[in-house]
Amino acid sequence: MMFYLKDNNTKTFIDEEKIKNLLEKAKNPEKERVEEIINKSLNKNRLDLEEMAVLLNCEEEELVKKIFEGAKTLKQKIYGNRIVLFAPLYIGNECINNCEYCGFRISNKEIFRNSLSLEQVKNETTSLVNSGHKRLILVYGEHPQYDADFIADTVKEVYSVKSGKGNIRRVNINAAPQTVEDFKKIKDVGIGTYQVFQETYHQETYKKVHPSGPKSSYRWRLYSLDRAFKAGIDDVGIGALFGLYDWKFEMMGLLSHTIHFEERFNVGPHTISFPRIEPALNTPISEQPPHLVDDYTFKKLVAILRLAVPYTGLILTARESLEIRNELMQFGVSQIDAGSNIGVGAYSTNDKEAYKKSQFVLGDQRTLDDVIRQLTDEDYLPSFCTGCYRLGRTGEHFMEFAIPGFVKRFCTPNAVSTLMEYAVDYASEETKASCLRVIGKEIKNIKDEKMKDALKANIDRIKTGERDLYF
Repeated sequence: MMFYLKDNNTKTFIDEEKIKNLLEKAKNPEKERVEEIINKSLNKNRLDLEEMAVLLNCEEEELVKKIFEGAKTLKQKIYGNRIVLFAPLYIGNECINNCEYCGFRISNKEIFRNSLSLEQVKNETTSLVNSGHKRLILVYGEHPQYDADFIADTVKEVYSVKSGKGNIRRVNINAAPQTVEDFKKIKDVGIGTYQVFQETYHQETYKKVHPSGPKSSYRWRLYSLDRAFKAGIDDVGIGALFGLYDWKFEMMGLLSHTIHFEERFNVGPHTISFPRIEPALNTPISEQPPHLVDDYTFKKLVAILRLAVPYTGLILTARESLEIRNELMQFGVSQIDAGSNIGVGAYSTNDKEAYKKSQFVLGDQRTLDDVIRQLTDEDYLPSFCTGCYRLGRTGEHFMEFAIPGFVKRFCTPNAVSTLMEYAVDYASEETKASCLRVIGKEIKNIKDEKMKDALKANIDRIKTGERDLYF
């Protein structure tokens, strides 16, 4: 195992000197150049590093306003009113890494360690299904007991749960980097997206905040999803933890990673995440991040990410406050978690001490029903859709639909169907009324009459008890 723990000086696709030079040259951008770049994005073209650097250096209020307006327009053009919903399910918080920003780190003696048995995984999943969830992301610490076989077994257990008319239809994974052979084991049980966040793309900072454990190897982590692609996993998610290093550099790192995937595998990341450091139990650096990202800057970076990679889903988690989440959904966020509890085993037990088992503190603790009602009250279309995944529209095939924006043709009808399921099976009366109003509005707005008729037929079938209908 130790062969991959030692980094060498071989260059990677993260060219730090190039990034710094581009950011320096792009200072004081001209209005015309900014408008040209935004228009390129609105034509559904991915930006390059020089173009992102220009947007990152926009400081004038007028230029930043143009970025916000462009991101809002692009999001509506590609994603419409849809917001995909999921929940995190923490399987275990044992960890052999010593990441300075994380409550799970091995040196943190105040956190309560716990790992779910398969029976407990079943109980947790049942609780989530009974609240209305269809999509989960399973989260694991990095520890020998959470090997590929264990991950595969937990995924199979989640998929096996049936409760009432509900079940989990897509399981994504946030876990340690794997070998190609181990990635194959995990792929074989039918996972969706595999996430590995680099945390920081700046090598010196990476070394500083990862002093020990397998995660201390920058290269092993950086190329982990290359191995996933080689194993046949063509839906991957990347992310950076904002607050560890300069936010502009991290943004350029995320785009560099995206370009690397496109050039090597002809597929970009399915999702990009951009969490900010949040307070964690007995974790001083989380209380005072070395490179704090304020709310205004955070809004700006989300808008720029939306413009930079139009086809990629942007995930904003419940570590952020309700107010921030509501605002950022306008500027590019397409996926959020809802009804989340990040304590290990907390869904089925209503554990009041869950924070002692948690990686960080949640900012948005609304129930799933509250989130759906508030989304539909604002005319958003909550979605539990998993149609593309199960029809093979993943990886390169998904890019064929996503890059030109065609995926919206399927996603909106599928979102309507899954929202109707929620309204019939789980919603409170107030939420159900709000859902039905949005469903009627979305059906009315579908221009393809054949699709509209087919969707109406599916809605009638759902009302009479059928489930899991998708295009």
